[in-house]
Amino acid sequence: MSKRTWFNRLTSDPLTLFTLAFILFIFFVSASATWIAPYSYEVQDPGRILASPSTDHWFGTDRLGRDLFSRVIYGSQISISMALLTTVIAFLFGTTLGATSGYVGGKLDNFLMRVVDVAYSFPDLLLIILIGVLIGRGFLGILLALSLVSWVGVARLVRGEVLRYRETQFVESARSIGCSGGRILFFHILPNILGPLIVTLTFRIPVVILAESTLSFIGIGISPPLSSWGTLAHDGWTGMKFYPHLILFPIAVIFLTIFSFNRLGEVLRNAFDPEMRV
Repeated sequence: MSKRTWFNRLTSDPLTLFTLAFILFIFFVSASATWIAPYSYEVQDPGRILASPSTDHWFGTDRLGRDLFSRVIYGSQISISMALLTTVIAFLFGTTLGATSGYVGGKLDNFLMRVVDVAYSFPDLLLIILIGVLIGRGFLGILLALSLVSWVGVARLVRGEVLRYRETQFVESARSIGCSGGRILFFHILPNILGPLIVTLTFRIPVVILAESTLSFIGIGISPPLSSWGTLAHDGWTGMKFYPHLILFPIAVIFLTIFSFNRLGEVLRNAFDPEMRV
C-alpha cells in the first residue's frame, strides 16, 4: 500500500477535487441565490416564452417566460436546504434514540427497537403522501415527511456501534472510576463512532435530494411558484421533445450533485476505514 496519507490521495485525485469543488460551489450558489440570480424565480416575460438558451437567458425560459437559470439557482435553495435539514434531523433524532437504546439495553432497548421496526415497516412513499395530505405540499410538509423516513437507518447504525463499544476495555475503565452513563456515552463511545456516522449522513444527503426531486417530479412535492430541481424537471418533462433545455439543465444539476456527494461519501469511508489508513 502507498505511504501517502488519505488526504494526499484525496488531493491528488482530479475527480475527487472536482466533486469537492462542485459541492462547495453548490453551497455557495444556494446561500447567495438572491444576489447572484439575474432574475427573480417568479418574474415572467410573455415575449420570451420557451426561448432557447441565449446570452440573456443562459438556460432559456420556461412556458411562462421565466428565466430557467434563475429558477435552477433558486431551486438549489430548496433542494440543498431540504437535504441538509433532513440530514441534521435524522442525525439528532436517530443518534439519540439509537445511542440510548444500545447503551441502556434491556426492556428499553427492546421497546425502542420495536418502534424502529414499526417505522421501518411503513412504505416510505405512502408515509410521505399521508404527511403531505395532512400538512400540505409546502417546504415544511416535505421536510417532515423525509425526516421521518431518514432517521431509522441512523438509529440502527448507532445502536449497533454502541453495542459494539459498550463492553470494550476503555468503557469498563471509565465505569470503574465512576463516570456516569451519559458521560461514557457522549464523551467515550460517540466520538469513536463519528466516522461511520459521518459517512452514513454524507450518503443520506444525495438520497434526500433524489427523494425530494422524485416527489416533485411526480407532482406531490414542492408546490408552485416555489421551485426545486424536481419541480423544474417535472415542468420540463412534458415539453422535453420540442424544448429539451427545460429538462436538460435541472437533470444535469441533480446528477452532478448526487454524484459529487456519493463520491465524497466514498472518500470519507476510505478515510475512516482503518484498513485504508497508512
